[in-house]
Amino acid sequence: MMEHLPIVMIVLPLLSAVVTPVAGRIHRVLSWYIVVIVTALCFAGSLSLLSTVLETGRISYWLGGWEPPWGIEYLIDYLNAFVLCLVAFIAFIVAVYAKKSVELEIDEARLPLFYGVYLLFVTGLMGIVITGDIFNLYVFLEIASLAGYALIAIAKRREAAMASFNYLVMGTIGATFVLLGIGHLYMVTGSLNMADLAQRLPALYGSKVVQTAFAFFAVGLSIKIALFPLHNWLPNSYTYAPSAVSAIMAATATKVGAYAFIRVMFTVFHAEFLITGIHLNHLLLFFAALAILMGSILAVAQTDIKKMLAYSSIGQIGYIILGISLMNLTGIQGSLLHIVNHALMKGTLFLAVGGIVYRLGITTIEDFKDLGRKMPVSMAAFTVGAFSMIGVPLTVGFVSKWYLAIAALEAGMWYLIIVLMLSSLLTAVYFWRVIDNMYFQPHDASKVSEGSVVVAESNPKDAPVLMLLPTIVTAVLCVFFGIFASLPLSLAEKASMILLR
Repeated sequence: MMEHLPIVMIVLPLLSAVVTPVAGRIHRVLSWYIVVIVTALCFAGSLSLLSTVLETGRISYWLGGWEPPWGIEYLIDYLNAFVLCLVAFIAFIVAVYAKKSVELEIDEARLPLFYGVYLLFVTGLMGIVITGDIFNLYVFLEIASLAGYALIAIAKRREAAMASFNYLVMGTIGATFVLLGIGHLYMVTGSLNMADLAQRLPALYGSKVVQTAFAFFAVGLSIKIALFPLHNWLPNSYTYAPSAVSAIMAATATKVGAYAFIRVMFTVFHAEFLITGIHLNHLLLFFAALAILMGSILAVAQTDIKKMLAYSSIGQIGYIILGISLMNLTGIQGSLLHIVNHALMKGTLFLAVGGIVYRLGITTIEDFKDLGRKMPVSMAAFTVGAFSMIGVPLTVGFVSKWYLAIAALEAGMWYLIIVLMLSSLLTAVYFWRVIDNMYFQPHDASKVSEGSVVVAESNPKDAPVLMLLPTIVTAVLCVFFGIFASLPLSLAEKASMILLR
């Protein structure tokens, strides 16, 4: 059984995605139980795979026993082992959280369908991470995207349908670019296996077909990760989706996209090609700095908490791309750390906001006055996530930002420190507005935004336990891995060394 664990990680949620809606017709709560059990098993399986990689190194699984490059290969190494754990963990945490949240934000009759599509989304994400076949990567990318469109559109809010449609249009364009890139590579190499492509391509780097393929990949994956200015689909998708969907998408979707970006750019192609062949590092550096600053500036201008967090994510994607563009060991390490750290930070924030939506039905920052007293635990978790985003020491945000700053100095680009500091300052500004309202501004019921539902002053009540526990767990991890960062640091360092070899 254990030797087949890589394929089980995909087959289990995929088959369960079919069973879940059927079980929901018997009793709706069965759908939730199935999702929680399946995601818990996937998380346990991912931990087992990580342990095996740490003990014995790279795992290669051949589907149907067909030897690659003829057959499809599933690959687990230092680069994707911890990303797989991250995806499975967030999927489990959000599954637990979702029961109460989606009952409020999704029509009751659609709940079994929601859980089935949720598992399909998780299948797509884990498939992207675990596959060693570039066409298989495209297939899983589309599975995750199609499920993501449905998860957004299933919300009760009318705006969700248009947000989903915009995401569909941009996502389809991005997927088309990726598919064209795959087609061009297959045309000149006759192979789809990533390791085989890595061996064949160096002799073809001068080919216009290969260079065109690379351009297609760069643009397509940039759309998928919402790299500024190709970010247009993201803000409304996160804002109008159900809170549980916002949480898992913000914590995993763009992070897995960033992983795919790194995997293609450094495993299929080589760092030498990126630096000396097409000078991509300079272009990426420009767009990374632009994303960091513009994401933060646009977040400052928002009055809706979910939209503020969405624009904040655009800036954080810039951090990941910044480390990649520096093309040194410390920079790549900082990028990989930020994939994990931002997932924990943003997951905490969206989970806490979901609790506010559940109890009070508000997302306007101006209406958050006195929430620190009404919902003390949720707001404490939100504050931890906010401090992590700012980069306060002893939080995960500080660790990855520190490594990115050191990488910039090693590359002789000291001016990037100014970009990082300015972004942290802007992050402090837009999060301080929220914290100030939560803890330091008295509540005035006469100024509550129209349509908001507010609990009575005499009856403060935090989020339900099933929503509160996952929020607390992610908030604690934001501090734990900020203090004890040795495991993610070790994995990121080993993965970085492989990418830059």
